[in-house]
Amino acid sequence: MNVISIQSQVAFGHVGNSAAVFPMQMHGIDVVAVPTTLLSNRPGYPTLRGRVVEAELVADLLRGIEERGAADRAQMILSGYLGSADNAKVVADFVARAKAKNPALLYCCDPVLGDRDRGLFVHPDIPSLVRDLLCPLADIITPNHFEFEWLCGAKVATIDQLLKVARAFMARGTVVVTSAELADTPAGEIETLAVERTGAFRVRTPKLAITPNGTGDLFAALLVAARLRGADTSGAVSHAASAILAVLERTVASGTEEMRIVESAEALVNPPRRFEARRTD
Repeated sequence: MNVISIQSQVAFGHVGNSAAVFPMQMHGIDVVAVPTTLLSNRPGYPTLRGRVVEAELVADLLRGIEERGAADRAQMILSGYLGSADNAKVVADFVARAKAKNPALLYCCDPVLGDRDRGLFVHPDIPSLVRDLLCPLADIITPNHFEFEWLCGAKVATIDQLLKVARAFMARGTVVVTSAELADTPAGEIETLAVERTGAFRVRTPKLAITPNGTGDLFAALLVAARLRGADTSGAVSHAASAILAVLERTVASGTEEMRIVESAEALVNPPRRFEARRTD
């Protein structure tokens, strides 16, 4: 099993590829990691070193892994935080090129754009490119609730609205909405919903009193890993939601800002509690 993962990288902490690569490797997946940023740490600390990787270098790295046959052998491309509008264009070109050469290749786009607390936190030119260039190429997209509403241009408060909007936005493939809070979501819980043309599923997990950075990156990696190991959509969503809760519970217990991903190695593959995804349509 092979994945090409194109997203940010930090030397300290767990976001982007620094949150995604290890969990996929724990599932027996060989990961080719291509950075879109090289930073000392995520934003939010008193200092931040490093920079966004220039689009020319990202394109050169992607050409290089193509020359080694990585795109031919891969089962999935995963993209996350892009860093710049030019990088979004480079990634779209690469995905289109790779899928043309390898028709069985799947593409999971994690549209890292913002969240409910901060709004959009990327360069203003990036969101429309993710919507117009990357999402049409994707077989799976994994927006959080805020990003889903932005991409679709509609507020979504009920399950019926979510199903209708998701199917209108993505006529094929799978939309997985994370951190969802709908009108019927019980207090103290958070939901993940997966919507396809012929079915939809939702899984509820306890809502913890922490929101560490990188949870979306970790979720997308766990979802991809489960899919490649043979899980169907409901099984993959159930696994990813259950495993990420285990990581967050360990993080709460440790009292740290950064997710305790490495300490949760076993739980990434075999979560101690499993939350089932239930059909909802």
